[in-house]
Amino acid sequence: MRGEALRISQAVPMSGKEMILELLSQMQGGSRTALARLISLIEREEEVLAYLPSDISHEPSYLLGVTGAPGAGKSTLTDRLIEFYRGCDEEIAVLAIDPTSPFSGGAILGDRVRMQSHALDPKVFIRSMATRGSLGGLSVAVPAAVRLLDSAGFDKVIVETVGVGQVEVDIVSSADTTLVVVNPLWGDSIQANKAGLLEIADVFVINKADREGVRQTRKDLEGMLDLSEPKPWRPKIIETVALDNKGVDRVAEAVLEHKGYLWSSGELALKRRRRAIEEFERSTKRLLERYIMKHESFSVIKERVAHGDLEPAQAAKMIVDEVLGSS
Repeated sequence: MRGEALRISQAVPMSGKEMILELLSQMQGGSRTALARLISLIEREEEVLAYLPSDISHEPSYLLGVTGAPGAGKSTLTDRLIEFYRGCDEEIAVLAIDPTSPFSGGAILGDRVRMQSHALDPKVFIRSMATRGSLGGLSVAVPAAVRLLDSAGFDKVIVETVGVGQVEVDIVSSADTTLVVVNPLWGDSIQANKAGLLEIADVFVINKADREGVRQTRKDLEGMLDLSEPKPWRPKIIETVALDNKGVDRVAEAVLEHKGYLWSSGELALKRRRRAIEEFERSTKRLLERYIMKHESFSVIKERVAHGDLEPAQAAKMIVDEVLGSS
């Protein structure tokens, strides 16, 4: 009986494995439907990456992060960058991270709507992903989705974040080049975010540069950079009017220049190693969290916290000690 039960338990995951392998095969053949289904499986925390082929011969996708305050024009800039890179015959994937409602759990997924002009292009893949409560504007599934898109052979993967403010700095751990998009007369926000969002930029983009205050905003950015600790790469400052497709080519040139610096300095390889380590650490924490919350004592201890019998920190130590002690 025990041997039969073991064979059954092994047979159940195999059907899922066979489906994933079939989807991966279709994805490698160019199927965008298969790619979308695989990302949906990743969002449901299904094991997908374990079945990726290890002998990928193409150059890794270049990962471009686009972040900044809400309303700065990130989606419009992303849309224009897609257009520019398609003009260079590059295959582009976009992950647009949308905020999740704290009440319904739903997401607006508005960025995909703004990029509908590329919907029929077989060499462009656009996917909205909900944050699902993840801090920093990034879904916990984004790093895995990026690896999947890399395996699919895209030249560039653009990750556009929610635009929630200083906690968005975790985009820097998921991008080779990070664009921070600001608007004219954003000086007060620049000072407020000096130690956070603005310090992660590899390229600053002053979008809506047809408005008043561009010179002052550039001056503020230059002043901030002058006061910062000198680094081998000084972020470029590019002015754009993305809505009119002005200055987008200069943004692409700055990205290319930064990529050249990363290659020549060896920093690109270091960034990607750090990214892999951070993904490992995130995944480990996520698995531990799920394991602890499923433990039989967790709900009991939680009730004691709710009734004031235990302090939260004391309860946390108690459940961790209990789980580790029983494993």
